Amino acid sequence: MTHEFEVREQIELDATPEQVWEAIATGPGVDSWLMGRNEIQSGLGGRNKMDMGVFAIESTVTAWDPPKHFAFKGDPAPDGAFHAFEYLIEGRDGGSAVLRFVHSGFLGGDWEAEYDALRKGDPVYLHKLAQYVKYFPGRFAAPVGGFAAQVPDKEHAWRTIYGGLGLSGSVPVGEKVHLTPSGLAPLDGEVFFLNEDFFGVRTDDGIYVFIHGYQGAVVLGHHIFGGPGQPAPDVKEAEQAWQSWLSGLFA
Repeated sequence: MTHEFEVREQIELDATPEQVWEAIATGPGVDSWLMGRNEIQSGLGGRNKMDMGVFAIESTVTAWDPPKHFAFKGDPAPDGAFHAFEYLIEGRDGGSAVLRFVHSGFLGGDWEAEYDALRKGDPVYLHKLAQYVKYFPGRFAAPVGGFAAQVPDKEHAWRTIYGGLGLSGSVPVGEKVHLTPSGLAPLDGEVFFLNEDFFGVRTDDGIYVFIHGYQGAVVLGHHIFGGPGQPAPDVKEAEQAWQSWLSGLFA
């Protein structure tokens, strides 16, 4: 049995509507803040694909009015479950914009836990979008993911993650941090997001997010940027290094 759901969010972005549109309605733009590798076919009825490596999510564009309105609906699962996304962009004085976001559809299976994860996770990705359009204009990133294990004990999971980064505990939003993950180069940045499930840090060349998420999964959701006007970098080595770090923490 499926269950209808809806998540609504609104966020102010330090970018023009045109810049926001490029970030949400093009493959390289979406690659730079969301998940997976993305292909977006412009125009009403266009087909989209989000390649997550082990599986792909496909969808159809249901609204296309640049730079104001973009929406798409995922292909339904056999049980009828699907996800639909809508973005409404409104320009403001000073070259900024307000983005209204709606994530809706039907969930199946463990719908209550999945909805809770969406309700907590969607705002994080919008904050990543805000970091992208403000601090990395004209640049593109490649996603760096990783998965360690199911760790039901949230306190243990975060104590382990923070310790592995060389931190004694959580750091407030806006604070500068020096991260020292074993086997990787140190990272100097600023905390841009923190709650019980997410810890986000922005550096000069990346957005790094550490997650204790759905069903206790410990996950990485990083993005590493190329230079201005350059394509997204090859991050295979970085992804392997981060996966080794994460797996080693919870071995």
